[in-house]
This record gives sequence, C-alpha cells and structure tokens, in this order.
Amino acid sequence: MIKSLQIKNYALIQDLEMSPSARLNIITGETGAGKSIMLGAVGLLLGKRADTKVLLDENQKCIVEGVFDISPYSLQKIFEQEDLDYESECVIRREISPSGKSRAFVNDTPTNLNALKAIGEKLMDVHSQHESLQLGNNTYQLNVLDAFAAHPELISAYKQSYKAYDQARKHLQKLESLASQSAEDADYRQFLLNELVETDLNSLNQEELESELEVLENAEDIKLKLSQIIHLLDESEVAVIQQLTESKSLIHSIASFSKELEELSDRIESATIELSDINNEMQRVQDKVEHDPEKIQELKDRLDLLYRLQKKHNVLTVSELISIREELDQSLGQVANLDADIAKAKTDLSAAEEEMLERGSKLTESRKLSALNFADEIEKIIHQIGIENGTVEIKVNPSDPSSNGLDTIEMLFSANKGIKPQELKEVASGGEFSRLIFAVKYLIADKTAMPTIIFDEIDTGVSGEVALQMIRMMKHMAKNHQVISISHLPQFAAGGDAHYYVYKDHSSDRSVSRIKRLADQDRITEIAKMIGGENPGASALESAKELLRL
Repeated sequence: MIKSLQIKNYALIQDLEMSPSARLNIITGETGAGKSIMLGAVGLLLGKRADTKVLLDENQKCIVEGVFDISPYSLQKIFEQEDLDYESECVIRREISPSGKSRAFVNDTPTNLNALKAIGEKLMDVHSQHESLQLGNNTYQLNVLDAFAAHPELISAYKQSYKAYDQARKHLQKLESLASQSAEDADYRQFLLNELVETDLNSLNQEELESELEVLENAEDIKLKLSQIIHLLDESEVAVIQQLTESKSLIHSIASFSKELEELSDRIESATIELSDINNEMQRVQDKVEHDPEKIQELKDRLDLLYRLQKKHNVLTVSELISIREELDQSLGQVANLDADIAKAKTDLSAAEEEMLERGSKLTESRKLSALNFADEIEKIIHQIGIENGTVEIKVNPSDPSSNGLDTIEMLFSANKGIKPQELKEVASGGEFSRLIFAVKYLIADKTAMPTIIFDEIDTGVSGEVALQMIRMMKHMAKNHQVISISHLPQFAAGGDAHYYVYKDHSSDRSVSRIKRLADQDRITEIAKMIGGENPGASALESAKELLRL
C-alpha cells in the first residue's frame, strides 16, 4: 500500500506530495492538468526507463519517491533474492540527473531496474489505457485466466518440467549436431589437436623464450658493455672499488670521534660490499653470455611455431592455446562416444517430455474448467456495467509446448444478441475494452495479494447508472486493496474515500501541475463543476451532495 508519494521536477510537476487513503482514492482535474503524468512518474518506481526529457527544470534532477507499507504481504523472499534489506515500510526512490544518469534505490540501497520491476509488480497493478488494448493479446489473456484459476502450484510444476525438457532437447540437438559433422571435419580437428600436443605447450614459457633470444641476439654487445663496467669498477688505475676501499680506511680511522662519522663509515662499508657483489655478479653474467648461432636458431624455430599457432587460432597466449587443445580433445572424445551419449540423451528427453506432458495436461484441465467459470463471471459483470447483451467465450486451444503450457487462449466477445462471439481485437470498441478489463481486474483482485490497484480513466465511454455500478465495485475492491482511480466522472469522484484534485498553477513564469486533497465543501463544489460546468447552479450543487450521500 502506498503511504506517501513525492514527485519532484517531473514533466509539469515541480513538487507534488500525496498520502493516499488506504481504501478508494479518486483523482480528478481538467484535461492536461497532469493526472496521467503522475502515472508516468509512478512507472519509474516500477522500473520503467526514463531520460532527461522528463525534467521540468533541465538543471535540476528529478526525484520520485514512494513509501509503501508491505508488512501484510510476505515479500521477504523477493527482497532476499534481490539482495536487499527487507523493512515493513519500504522506500523506493528513482533519481534522474540532468546528464541523463538514472539511479534507483530500495531502502536507501542502490539497485537496478530489474530488481525494481520484480518488487514493483508485487506492490502495484497499474491499469493504463494501453493495457485495455492488451486484453486482445492472447498471452495477456492466458495470464489473466491463470490469475483467475489461482493454480500457481500447477504452473510452477509445469514450468519446472518444461525447463528440464527444454534442456534435454537442446542437449540432444547439440549431440546430434556433433554427430552430423563430416569425417573430414573430424580429421581436421584431429590434425589441429596433434599439432598442439606435439608442440608440448605445457613446457613452453613464452616470456622466458623471448627474453633468452633477446639476450643471445645481443650477446656481443652485452659482453662488451659488461667488460667496460667491470674495468671501471675494479681494473682501471682509478677503479671505483679501489677508491671506495681507500675511502673506507680513511673514514674508519676517524669513525670513533663521533656517532655521525661512525654511521658514515658503516655506509661506506656497505657500499663497498654491495659494489663488490655487483662486480662479481656482472663477471658471472659476462662469462655465461655467449653468442650461440645454433641456440638462437633453435629459439627462433620454437617461437615461430608458437606465433604461427597463435595466429592460426586467433589467440595471444600459450594458456589460450592449451584451452583450445583441451576443448579439441574433449570434443573428439565426445565424437568417439557419441552413439552411446545420443542414446542416453534420447532416453532422458523421452522421460522429460513424458513428465512435462503429464503436468501440462493437468494445467490444461484446470484452465478449461476455469475458462468456463471465468467467462460466466465476466458476462455477469459486463451485464451490470452497460453491456447488457454481451457474451464472452474463452477457448483453450492446444498448442506446441512452450514455457506457458500446452495451450493458447482465445477470448471471444460479442456485444450484441444473435452475433457470434469473435476475437476481442476484431470487434470490441474502446469503451467495451475498458469495461472488459475492469471486469477482469475485479474478478482477479481478490485472488492476488496486490497491495495497490491503479486505474487510469477506466471509465471511458461510461456514464449514469453504469458509472455508479462501477464505483460500487471499486468500493468492494477497496475493502482488501488500496485503489486509486483517475477519472472524469462525478459519480467516481463522489464514491472515493479520498478525492484529490489536480490543477495547473499559472502564478509563476512557468505553469506547473499541483494536487490537493479536497475537503467536504471543496469536494461538493468540484463535483458540481463536473456536473454543471465551471459555474455550477443550485441544481448541480444539489446533485453533487446527492452523489456524496449514495
């Protein structure tokens, strides 16, 4: 249930706050005032995408925040799945910066849009005018039938078996694809494998080989430079080590005169030892480095082979070549044992298919039984809301297995006597779509733990007694759900537990949308305006009072 909603800097809305009633809320206002814009903002809380076009002030960020009471709805598991902290009062916030960056938060923890969608679909069911048209979509029809049938355990069992069946089918297809590869292809892959095995990749260290070749190719220059350094350090008349040794003797003779001189003596001692060690190491390296044409050619051959293999397999490292070798070895091993693997895969697929069909048949039977009841209940409701001669037929037709079951749903409708029901999208008008979707929402409301239901102009094409009947039904829905309805009808406005009025404020340089909850007298006046125009007479005021007393 929405406890509070705040919208800042969104479209025509500068700063809007509302705390809806826990029961039936009606939102009215002049056309273009921003009623449906509010739904766009609410959509952000449900994970819908947005861009900077929604910013009223392009230099300020947009913030939409909803506070929800979710304590009665056992939603802890979904918060755990999304790695979010669960709190009985859940705060969802979206922010859109002037740069276009969008951020989402649940209880002040950053999250992604998929998590918002997963949580949002458990908090709000938003009916838009577009959704009325969706009722003509067969997949949507299947979903609402399943909601009416209230058989989640059958759906879950089927989906689990279908997933196993689909995995078994794909595994068999993969094996059969391998088996269909030509002998020539197998021979070529064997050649590639042999080439990689013979190269003995595990013993190759590409960096060491390249480094060793670099040294050998520059051996003469290395020996020359090392010889010159060794001469400077230890063999010339002014050899550095000899100079340091003499310096060490001199400083040692005066080191006892002060702590500072003693430390300098120690440092010269360390430098002498270190430089002598460096000189010895350079002599060792000089003795080891030899120009060896045969060794150079051997290294070049090994590296050339390695580079050629890397180019052939389009990789850059030895480890990648080893991975390719292992994959080739595995795939050739599979081909060798493919007949047995295919036989087992066919057995597994047959068992998975049998279980899927068994569970799918149970789901189909439940759908068929529910379809009859669902169609009857929809007819009863549409007869009450202005489609007196309407007939509804719901067909459960067999189809190829899919993640939704073994069926497709076809909802047929006729608004007139003697006319055979046809597909909704072919025969239903906009007003009839609205009333049909209202009947569907009404029927499945008590079968779902949906905290908030929002209707956007569900009253299209409705007036008079039909409107009164629809608002009575909404009141019934509002006993167990928070209901918010955007409407142009005085009957709806009078039926709500709370009446909000959306209007445009033109007092500043830019027009903005605002909302206010109407108190008793303001409510009478607004409903009277909806009945009799901007300057309602006594009759319209009396009619407004009468509607409020119903």
